[in-house]
Amino acid sequence: MSDARIHLSSPDVGPEEEAALVRAIRGGWVAPLGPEVDAFEAELAAVCGRAHAVALASGSAALHLGLLVLGVQPGDVVVTATMTFAATANTITYTGAEPVFVDCDETGNIDPDLLAEALDTLVAEGRRVAAIVPVDLLGKAADHTRIAAVAAAHGVPVLADAAESLGAAHAGRPAPSYGVAAAVSFNGNKIMTTSGGGALLTDDKAFADRVRYLATQARQPVVHYEHTDIGYNYRLSNLLAALGRAQLARLEAMIARRRALRAHYRELFAGVPGVSILGEPSEEDNCWLTSVLVDADAAGFSAEEVRLALLEADIEARPLWKPMHLQPVFAGARAFVNGTSQRLFETGLSLPSGSVLTDVEVARVDAALAPFVGGRRG
Repeated sequence: MSDARIHLSSPDVGPEEEAALVRAIRGGWVAPLGPEVDAFEAELAAVCGRAHAVALASGSAALHLGLLVLGVQPGDVVVTATMTFAATANTITYTGAEPVFVDCDETGNIDPDLLAEALDTLVAEGRRVAAIVPVDLLGKAADHTRIAAVAAAHGVPVLADAAESLGAAHAGRPAPSYGVAAAVSFNGNKIMTTSGGGALLTDDKAFADRVRYLATQARQPVVHYEHTDIGYNYRLSNLLAALGRAQLARLEAMIARRRALRAHYRELFAGVPGVSILGEPSEEDNCWLTSVLVDADAAGFSAEEVRLALLEADIEARPLWKPMHLQPVFAGARAFVNGTSQRLFETGLSLPSGSVLTDVEVARVDAALAPFVGGRRG
């Protein structure tokens, strides 16, 4: 075993972030309000190509409030990707609505043709489809152009789950610029972090105002505490917003490092039978997590064998998200599947991709992967 474990995607924080936190503390604002929150929201909106941003406690909070402001109610259906982290589906259930899962294409993102089929079927059955929540998988934006066309044809609003795609683009536009609104995440393992946090992005001022209101316990603007709606404690602290501002200023550099790691893995596995990089081509991706797909018959080894070899060297690697329609908690949920997500889950492996990885650590990963990059084993 080596001295230090290599993680999949460790936070990349340093002197700039420390200075920002000290500045915020000395400014005296430590509550979930303040000048750092205001500045962070403005800077984030600009980066994401949006008119408004609302800084929140998590990406999940952003999805939850986005669904509520869209008017999602108990008994409704919300269509989302099956290839995602559980938070996407969990937030749908918070509203009392029913998640319906749609399988992916070869990029791992929701298949627009299957999405159209799902909507046609649900509408024919008389179900009210209240929203579509596409997910940008592991830093690759979904095909938002086609998704928007499908959504418009059925009159259904889109809330984009861009939790993994800050800094990525589709057709030249920032990934979080799509949909009526989009949710991003600043969890500790994301492309940038506020320790924990997220944001809701939109071009609709009334939408942003409603999210901000609900996130602040739905408190009425009167001197006494008065509430006419159920609210939530979902705002981001001023201190964490300061951390986010420092991270946002370094976002392009952190993405550049992850893209360089993607290029390195691409070169490392070039020519290895049965091994490919998920989501290629990747010019507009933020390369949050670089993942390989392993055809065990062609490669002579499996993704699980690679994972265990890395684990032996104290290096973290992880299978892709287990599809939601295969999760026990959603065993009874409706799903439109084509088998792709299950195959990607069974053959995919995410490799260390953090911008904080040093050249020495990359060399350690390479050494652990050496038995697998020389062609068929056996």
